[in-house]
Parts: sequence; structure tokens; C-alpha cells
Amino acid sequence: MASDPTAEQILADITAMLVETVGDEFLLAEEVTLETTFNEDLALESIEFVALAELLQQRYGAAVDLIAFLAEKDMEEILAMTVGDLVSHIAGTPASAAAPADSSVPASRAVASAPAPVASSAAG
Repeated sequence: MASDPTAEQILADITAMLVETVGDEFLLAEEVTLETTFNEDLALESIEFVALAELLQQRYGAAVDLIAFLAEKDMEEILAMTVGDLVSHIAGTPASAAAPADSSVPASRAVASAPAPVASSAAG
């Protein structure tokens, strides 16, 4: 899956969202990969999951509902969830796989190695 360009782009998007949510100084020590766990590796708190859920919906639309995705899991599955699990969920969501819902999500704080496609806009 890591060689799939869609999965790579989704991983880059999630990494940028994590930087926005928890701060780049925290993520500098931890490279985000498909195997990175939200609980053990990133130590995400529930409020950070909520912030990530909001960013995901801004980027991919209402079809990508992180809170509903988590609600389908038991506690052990949530604690063991990896970034790759979320990438697979997003890639498997028909509305999100084709195109982002809103390309105007700020990418200014994104990781340099994770460029995000940005639609041309005349912001002024």
C-alpha cells in the first residue's frame, strides 16, 4: 500500500494535519509512517482526535467521519489503531478517494516533505 500514490498523498495529508493538531516540535522526534500508532507513538488525546476529525472533514468532506469510524471499534482496536488504518479508511471512502472536498485547508505548517495539492485561488 505504501507505493500507492493515493495512500502516499493521504499519509502526507494526515501528517500535515497532525502537525497542525499537536505541533511540529512534537512530530519532529517521530516520523509518521503507516505503522505509527495514534496512542502509543503519538499519544494523541481525545481532544486532539476531535481536532483531527474536523480537519479530515474539511479536507475530504463529511464522508470521512473519524468519530463514526472510531465508534465502530472497541477500546483495544482504538488503542492499537495506526495511521495506516486511517489511510485505508480514507482511501476506501468513495467520496474522499476521488478528490478533496476543500483544498483550502492551510498547508503552511505542513511538513516540507509532505506537499499537499493546492487548488489555484485568487486569495487577496
